Amino acid sequence: MKCHRPQWVRAIVCVVLSCGLSTAYPAHETVSSNDRHHAVKSAHQGGVDRSGKPRKGKASYYGRKFYKKKMADGTPMNPQSNAAASKTLPLGTTARVTNLENGNSEVVQIRDRGPYVKDRIVDVSPKTADKLGIKKDGTAAVEVKPIEVPRPDGSVKAGAAAAP
Repeated sequence: MKCHRPQWVRAIVCVVLSCGLSTAYPAHETVSSNDRHHAVKSAHQGGVDRSGKPRKGKASYYGRKFYKKKMADGTPMNPQSNAAASKTLPLGTTARVTNLENGNSEVVQIRDRGPYVKDRIVDVSPKTADKLGIKKDGTAAVEVKPIEVPRPDGSVKAGAAAAP
């Protein structure tokens, strides 16, 4: 059995579709990869903290699904490295992370963005999590003290944990 649609239904559908496409197409903007990169970079720059002041909050660590995935700086996540993620510290920052529950501390390199879980201020590699003693519980209260904070002009600012 063949289904026949009235000719006027097809005409209305064509008119509606053509009107929708004609208004949507001009609004579409072509964005180059450089523009996209600049927009992403600008978004991250807005919340970047270059003060070098210490912060307290919760730390967590990278799960297995992140192993070998590219971090924000373009390098693959190595679970045996001292890589860490921060939403606010500039990429390239060196910082000392101290577990406030047991006093263990380790130096990390901020290479990624995150963690994207409320109330967490840093994600560390599994190796660093072992050294800090947070792997068993998954999270811990920590203090993150920047040692060296890169500036936009390429210079480096000494942070709160830098030797006097």
